[in-house]
Amino acid sequence: MRWALNRLALAITSMVALAFLVPLAVATRQIAYDRAIAEARQQATSMVTVLGVNSDPFTLTNAVASTASGSVGRLAVHLPGDDPIGATHLAGDVVRRAAQDRRAAVAHTDDGVAYLQPTVLTDGRTVVVEVFVPDEDTRRGVVVAWLALGGLAIVLVGGSTLFADRLGGQLVRATRQLAAASRRLGGGELNERITPVGPRELRDAASAFNGMADDLRRLLDRERELAADLSHRLRTPLTGLRLDVEAMPPGPIAERMRQACDLLDEELEAIITGARLGSIETRGSQQCDLVEVLADRLAFWSVLAEDQERPWEVVGGYEPVMLPMPAGEVILVVDALLGNVFSHTPDGTAFRVLVSSTGLLVDDAGPGIPDPETAVQRGFSGAGSTGLGLDIVRRAAETLHGKLIIERSPLGGARIGFVLAL
Repeated sequence: MRWALNRLALAITSMVALAFLVPLAVATRQIAYDRAIAEARQQATSMVTVLGVNSDPFTLTNAVASTASGSVGRLAVHLPGDDPIGATHLAGDVVRRAAQDRRAAVAHTDDGVAYLQPTVLTDGRTVVVEVFVPDEDTRRGVVVAWLALGGLAIVLVGGSTLFADRLGGQLVRATRQLAAASRRLGGGELNERITPVGPRELRDAASAFNGMADDLRRLLDRERELAADLSHRLRTPLTGLRLDVEAMPPGPIAERMRQACDLLDEELEAIITGARLGSIETRGSQQCDLVEVLADRLAFWSVLAEDQERPWEVVGGYEPVMLPMPAGEVILVVDALLGNVFSHTPDGTAFRVLVSSTGLLVDDAGPGIPDPETAVQRGFSGAGSTGLGLDIVRRAAETLHGKLIIERSPLGGARIGFVLAL
């Protein structure tokens, strides 16, 4: 923007300067020419005065020599029937035409112009006074004037460009400040506000940004309060469910139910804490090991896999894979991927889990996913699913700057997971 304003100011000022300088340059050239002709006319008039008093050739010779132009060979007096007195620069026919017309005239030569002033003597003869003006006299002072005009144009163009640069700098600083504040607000700094500076439009934009940030902060605070309140309300049915589980006889089902209740209790606690503190503050400061979370959740799902006679295996997981996310969110992702296999494939369908530093993938030997695009749309995924599970995986992948994978697996079914950006 700043460079564009500078170019615009440079172009406009240059056009304005040219619009004035070109006519001024031509006028300066014409003024110098007219001044030289006026000086020649003045000297010719002085010779006409001498001719009116005495037309003797000897007297005229002395008079011509005493003038400034005559002393340097630039003045001549043409008497009819006699040789010119002084130095002439014109052919005889040009002088004769001037004598016949009896009007002052200017004749051009190769190296200048000659001013011709006819006059009639008392005896009726027509005498022509010739004053030669070289080209350098017709251009005297023109170069200096043109240099002065060029310097003035440069000063005007440079000053306007500098002024436009200063104005553009204010606009750019205000715009950059607004853009930087928008990025920080988008990054989770909800207390970000800016001081309105610059033109009125940018000040209005800054005020609108501050109002939007205030509204966003109030909206998020309201949502956090609602989430915390909802989580507290779920405590009561969860407590009743836990009492029922405790009353069940010991066994794999009772153990799995107790683990589910513990996990649900942890998730509710995490939701309450996150709602109170803010998701941005809790997410950026925590990390967990994907391999460790996967091992813990496979211990839970393996019991159900054994009941449904599902063969399964894990590939990789020999080295820790640290993710910048709370363990609770990673557990949701792992449960969504594994739960998708148990929910949408028949009993006895094999699955395989691949974990590495590049991400987490779950392959199954089921029917697959015919339309991957609608599979992540809430309420439109088909097969009796809400699409929430895959949406959880997608959002987690985007948080980790990766992407969701939905494709055909080597086992013949679906491959679902996420890959991280390397």
